[in-house]
Amino acid sequence: MVAKEGIFLITLTEAAVDKVKEFLRDHEGLALRIYVSKGGCSGYSYGMALDEVRENDHRFDQAGVSVVIDPDSMPLLEGITVDYVHSLMGGGFAIENPNAVASCGCGHSFRTRDSRGDPNSCSH
Repeated sequence: MVAKEGIFLITLTEAAVDKVKEFLRDHEGLALRIYVSKGGCSGYSYGMALDEVRENDHRFDQAGVSVVIDPDSMPLLEGITVDYVHSLMGGGFAIENPNAVASCGCGHSFRTRDSRGDPNSCSH
């Protein structure tokens, strides 16, 4: 679990930690950036990237993995659980977000009670 001042804000499952460590193996000094951008079927879309830490980022560490979130994304991501799942179609990260009141069937787009984002038409 990733905490700030004793409050748990983000949880990475063991599978997610292992997969991020695998990605970071060849990218020393980078962190896992989790962010939200406007768009997607429901209004906001999740994003993840290996990135450098920026001055205004919220930075957390869990099991040797550094996680960074920009200030604009932080309110939409507080309390999330990030997992890495395997399926017949391959593997990928899955985010469970307690702030989301609606999401698209793809699981990559959501909206919150207080903000609708900027929804696009659903392409599937």
